[in-house]
Amino acid sequence: MRGYLDLMKLRVVELLLVSTLPAMVLAAKGLPSFSLAAATIFAGTLAAGSANAFNMVIESDIDKLMARTAKRPIVTGVISKTSATVFATIIGTISLLIFWMFTTPLAALLALIAISFYVFVYTMALKRRTSQNIVWGGAAGCMPVLIGWAAVTNSLSLTALAFFMVIFFWTPPHFWSLAIKYKDDYSAAGIPMLPVVATKARVHKEMWFHTILMIACSIWLIISAGLAMWSMVITVLLGLVFARELLALKEGSENYGKTAAKIFQWSITYLSLLSVVLVAAQLSA
Repeated sequence: MRGYLDLMKLRVVELLLVSTLPAMVLAAKGLPSFSLAAATIFAGTLAAGSANAFNMVIESDIDKLMARTAKRPIVTGVISKTSATVFATIIGTISLLIFWMFTTPLAALLALIAISFYVFVYTMALKRRTSQNIVWGGAAGCMPVLIGWAAVTNSLSLTALAFFMVIFFWTPPHFWSLAIKYKDDYSAAGIPMLPVVATKARVHKEMWFHTILMIACSIWLIISAGLAMWSMVITVLLGLVFARELLALKEGSENYGKTAAKIFQWSITYLSLLSVVLVAAQLSA
């Protein structure tokens, strides 16, 4: 049983779902019903878990080359590729049925798009071919926002798009800071993550580019949702702290790897705190 849970990468799923509930709160202009929220979160967990399981099946050949992934269940032989594929298919199908029956048709469609995009576009088409893999492939990780919104309204809006873009621009600095730490692993596996194939100067520039746009989209989100000014102030402060952490990432520094790891952790904190601000601001409106 533990091996199948490992296939789902629940720690990653937890981070993805951090943005789902705030999207639902914004869409509902308050708390959505418990049953709707529970169905969306549960189905979202299964959908993301399905995509992650398919990813492990496809990448089992390179997972064994990286110390970080060498203990994954397919690599160690705990679960066969066939069993993992069947498991991924079953939980993915169940997730779509739950979305269709207990939320909205649009949420089900978006969940299908998210799974397909992660498996076919990111994992199979982009990851091993381009250093911009996480930029475009990371769009799948933005889908929980749209799914959460659609689960409430069966539609999308500019506010939902703004939230989507926050996650879209948040994703590259988040994953590139992790890739800096595991640069040798990715290099050994032949995965052209940006920190593997580009100079540190270029990596820094691209991280800054996406961070600035992330902060701008966060401000756009607050404005579009019509939230209180205090939430805007906190959002700007969170962005400034993110920028301060990024400033500490200096080429040639003895603590370069540790600084990158700190940015990775702060990126998680940023998204979590932003989600709390969004919920608190909407509920107090």
